[in-house]
Amino acid sequence: MKTLKLIAGIALMGIFSLTSCQSEVEEVQGDNPNTNTSNSTTANSIKRVSMYDGSSDDALDGSSCSSILFPFSATVNGVSLVNQLSYEQAITILGQLNNDTDTVVLQFPLRIRMSDYTEVTVNSQSEYNAIVNNCTQAENNGQDAISSLNINFPITILTYDASLVQTGSVVITTERQLYNYMINLSSTQYFSVKYPITVTLTGGSAEVVNSDAELKANVEAALNIESKMKVAAENKKKLETILVNGTFKVSSYIVGGVESASSYYLNKTIDFTNDWKVKSMEALTTVASGTYSMTSDTDVYLQLGFTGNTNFTVFNNTWKVISFTASTITLQSKTNSAVTLVLKQI
Repeated sequence: MKTLKLIAGIALMGIFSLTSCQSEVEEVQGDNPNTNTSNSTTANSIKRVSMYDGSSDDALDGSSCSSILFPFSATVNGVSLVNQLSYEQAITILGQLNNDTDTVVLQFPLRIRMSDYTEVTVNSQSEYNAIVNNCTQAENNGQDAISSLNINFPITILTYDASLVQTGSVVITTERQLYNYMINLSSTQYFSVKYPITVTLTGGSAEVVNSDAELKANVEAALNIESKMKVAAENKKKLETILVNGTFKVSSYIVGGVESASSYYLNKTIDFTNDWKVKSMEALTTVASGTYSMTSDTDVYLQLGFTGNTNFTVFNNTWKVISFTASTITLQSKTNSAVTLVLKQI
């Protein structure tokens, strides 16, 4: 699963005028500049980091390599959405139930923005299926956008001739400019990133990068984050199904190493419904009720919100899912690792 990017639209004419106005520079990046060609590891990494990230509407279009442009029309879980100007209504409909089979029927023609920032008209489902399949292939081949690492702009690209003599520099201020610069490099052009630059990983941690080797290390870290996010998203779906299909009880509630689950909970069940409600019952009487939700990043989180019963409001927390099976779910407070809650299926 991929984090969201806001891409500034820059006209292609601006790119060409920028690259044609390179100026002489006096700074020298060491005696042996780390120059790169258009197909070098550094160039390919920068292309993936700077290409358009289409993951903002994945719940709707199923493709992280493109985004549907507004307005669009679709039928989502049987609800007709005509000339929509945002994704929110569609996402709200898709999220109403957590154990249903979601269906999205797109209305053609529609326009989409591709990973290379081009905008194309798609006239049929078969054309769209081909785009989705190409995206899957790009993901499998490691050619899709890297969305968990952002370069902090502006940055400067130093340019060199075939003799590796520095010829000038280009100041890059957006991802789109950077991507277009990289894909327009010829086989006889050489470049070097003027370090240091700063990159930001998912979660907000900023890293100062001083070389191509450090950039590569940060890209690998970003890919590792994305891999964990994908696994967490899959585990979230699995756990949602387990919660809805099961009936649970509080098995353990530990605070600072002390078991705090009293006998009060022994005869009470906890039921999670598919419309994001939770309740506890004893015999046929509801003793507590509320709502729950689930999110994921590199981990899975369960948020509980009981009301009307102080014995259960102590569980109101954002819980990190430490482990889960069909029978046992172990949770840890996101804000206090000394607090754990274990739910067991009855």
